[in-house]
Amino acid sequence: MRDLAQEAVGILETADAHLKATRSRELAAAWRAGEVACENAAWPPDRPGRPARPPLCRPGDMPRRKAGGNLEKRVALLHALAHIELNAIDLAWDLIARFGECRMPRGFFDDWIRVGDEEALHFSMLAARLGELGASYGDLPAHDGLWQAAAETAHDLLARLAIVPLVLEARGLDVSPLTIAELRRAGDEISADALEIIYRDEISHVAAGKRWFDHFAAERGQDPMAAWQQLVQKHFRGRLKPPFNHAARDAAGFSAAYYEPLAPKN
Repeated sequence: MRDLAQEAVGILETADAHLKATRSRELAAAWRAGEVACENAAWPPDRPGRPARPPLCRPGDMPRRKAGGNLEKRVALLHALAHIELNAIDLAWDLIARFGECRMPRGFFDDWIRVGDEEALHFSMLAARLGELGASYGDLPAHDGLWQAAAETAHDLLARLAIVPLVLEARGLDVSPLTIAELRRAGDEISADALEIIYRDEISHVAAGKRWFDHFAAERGQDPMAAWQQLVQKHFRGRLKPPFNHAARDAAGFSAAYYEPLAPKN
């Protein structure tokens, strides 16, 4: 029987992006087939393995990505999204390896292994589309902001759930419909269709984050809404930026009563 935590650490330590995605999908399939069990603890690395390219920059040094109509802008957009999905693979497996004690409900592992599987699918889809457009993942610089959020919340599962799925992934729900529409206007139906799949899956990822945040907050005797707002104010360095995609957030069970009070007032 393969050990889940050790396998998760192995994925985190994998530097090749495409192999990381392949190993993620294979481990998820093995878990569903009953070939993997939670038996031991295995401490994840401080930083995951990364390929030599792309070079990583500070978030503030990166140009703002836009879908646009020309090939160069679309490649830049898809490259940035592929980088996000690669980080999301590591965030899923880091959560399992760092916080996944074997006493936790089976559903916790089912959810986050599924997330790791789907993030790997998303990366592979975007990398393949880049290839169809004459580019490759690693061709352009990328930023390291997502892993900075992981480091900021490495000490506490509740903080990790508050920031990664319920701030960062929820922000993706806000911007995805506009990005998809821009790609369709540019005539890039293939890329738009890929982002539709990612958008649908990300709603379920936010839902998993909300479900388990509420679960563990209740275990600690905390009010989930108050606990989330306090953790965001403590650990998130940016701002919650409207406009919000209320329909998608509601579909994930993430009501405006949580995040609207933290948004800037006009």
